[in-house]
Amino acid sequence: MSGYYSKHLSGARLQKVYDLASPRIRQYLRAEIDHVLEAVSGMNLVLELGCGYGRVMKEVAPHVRRVVGADVSGSSLRYAVKFLDDVSNCDLVCTDASRTGLRANSFDPVICIQNGISAFGVGHSTLVAEAVRLARPGGRVLFSSYSPGIWEARLDWFRAQSAAGLVGELDETRCRAGTIICKDGFQSSFVSGDEFSCLFRSIDQPPRIREIDGSSIFAEISKKPKED
Repeated sequence: MSGYYSKHLSGARLQKVYDLASPRIRQYLRAEIDHVLEAVSGMNLVLELGCGYGRVMKEVAPHVRRVVGADVSGSSLRYAVKFLDDVSNCDLVCTDASRTGLRANSFDPVICIQNGISAFGVGHSTLVAEAVRLARPGGRVLFSSYSPGIWEARLDWFRAQSAAGLVGELDETRCRAGTIICKDGFQSSFVSGDEFSCLFRSIDQPPRIREIDGSSIFAEISKKPKED
């Protein structure tokens, strides 16, 4: 789905997606950011994988020394430059989140929220491994996806996006079990707590799984320090 976001849901169009959010979705988005802020406030160098136009970066920046946003969409990053114009401690990098080319052991924490793990269209295990590679020893890694409890509000949100021409017409007969499917090929799935546990188990780092606000599933670890 990364190509879809680069071509159809980038920059101002991506911001419009959030402008269309219902009160319940806005509650979910606020609760997700509040949880991230609780986890990262006071930290040194933060990396967000899949930063889009800078929505989360703008919230995080006042609470940390510096925040770096990585995204594969050049158009979203160009829009982010304007969106973050009044924020002095942000940097942007155009790169694939699954192979960023950034220096290992550099960030505390690495975050990938708002279902980025499903939206990027890359292998989940590859993305998790890259996030862990980038985190400093002892540093934190946070991923989030949708909770089943937000399904109806999420489906209505995508209906609003479709009506606004941001995504294709929903294939209502196939939208079920947490996966949204549009007739133009767009899909939005999710990662469950059990799936997160399996993904992190593959790197021998069992995550802490938490449900926030009945809407987000967070998987969080502290990276193991290097062995002598």
